[in-house]
Amino acid sequence: MLRFVARRLIFTVITVLAVSLIVFSMARAAGDPRFLLLSDQSSGATDQWEELGKKLGLDKPYYQQYGIFIRNLATGDFGKSTVEGRSARDVIGERFLATLELGISAFIFSALLGIPLGILGAVKRGGILDQMGKMVALIGQAAPGFWLGIMLIFLFAVRLEWVPPSGRDEWTSRILPTITLGWFFIAVNMRLVRSAMLDVLDTEYIKLARAKGVPGTVVIWKHALRNALIPPLTFAGVSLGNLVAGSLTTELVFAWPGLGRLAVTSTLSSDYPVLQGVVIVYALLYVGAALVVDVLYAAIDPRIRFDSR
Repeated sequence: MLRFVARRLIFTVITVLAVSLIVFSMARAAGDPRFLLLSDQSSGATDQWEELGKKLGLDKPYYQQYGIFIRNLATGDFGKSTVEGRSARDVIGERFLATLELGISAFIFSALLGIPLGILGAVKRGGILDQMGKMVALIGQAAPGFWLGIMLIFLFAVRLEWVPPSGRDEWTSRILPTITLGWFFIAVNMRLVRSAMLDVLDTEYIKLARAKGVPGTVVIWKHALRNALIPPLTFAGVSLGNLVAGSLTTELVFAWPGLGRLAVTSTLSSDYPVLQGVVIVYALLYVGAALVVDVLYAAIDPRIRFDSR
């Protein structure tokens, strides 16, 4: 098990380094950052130009600049925001918790509804619960996130006035963004779990367990569900990264102060240090979620860690 985890950690580090190299290259391809950091009047001053170049390490070869870039990333130093004039790490940190909170709440919401609906749909195949679950999946996968968010605001915030329409001031303001962001993943979780459970319930060892008189709840929750968890876990790792890093539309609709809105504003204002930091944080979230899923794979199915040797 330790060897398996060590191999996955090595792959994770390689992935993060590859992303950092892409971010570094794209930032340099956009042009000399001194044109953004210095005003039009001062950009022509040779002394200020050279002094800022030495401070940022722009007078060194590219491989040394990349080494400085990696060293700064290791300490969480993304540079200085060209718009707010303070550390990009502080700017990102203020928004990170909001995005993480929204993503995790949407992930839990989608799992708590999607997985039970999938199990019930497989166990009660063709019944009323199965038909209702299919309807939920159809709506969840067909309705765009921005449209669903607007409709929820119109109904529950404007008409009924049950919850705030936007912001993050009250705990009730988290309800609509969570539903909007997690609804699509409820549908996908339900379909994946239902399909995997149907395949497992038709296997010979499940039939044998039932023939031996094993209680139905034990057959479903211990034998069938455990062996049907691999496909949903695959999607769970991807969905967790998407929920945290892909909440741009939801954050814009509900004026949620997260990384998605920060990425848009930093792009429009050419605040490259903040934008680079957001991309790196997104990459770390994705590879971290993938690493957790790999470890869960090995814990659920020992054959995976032996096959990977």
